[in-house]
Amino acid sequence: MEQEKIINDFTNLPPAAQRQVVDFIAFLRTRYKPPSTQKPRVADWSKESFVGIWKKREDMNDSVSWVRQTRRTQWQD
Repeated sequence: MEQEKIINDFTNLPPAAQRQVVDFIAFLRTRYKPPSTQKPRVADWSKESFVGIWKKREDMNDSVSWVRQTRRTQWQD
C-alpha cells in the first residue's frame, strides 16, 4: 500500500527532514483548505470617529479636482 511506503520513508528520514515534511504538510493544508461557509463580518464604518472629519471642508466637495490640483502643485518639475 502506498501509505505504508510513505510512512516508512518518513520514519527513515532524519529528524530535521521530518520537521520539514510536517511543515510542508501544514502549508499544504492552509493552501488547500476548503472555503469557509461563514460570511465575512462587515464593519459598520458609520460609527467610527474619523467618518465625516472633512465634511465641512469646501475644498473637498470635489475630491477628484482637489487631488488633481494638489498633484499639479506638488509634482512640478
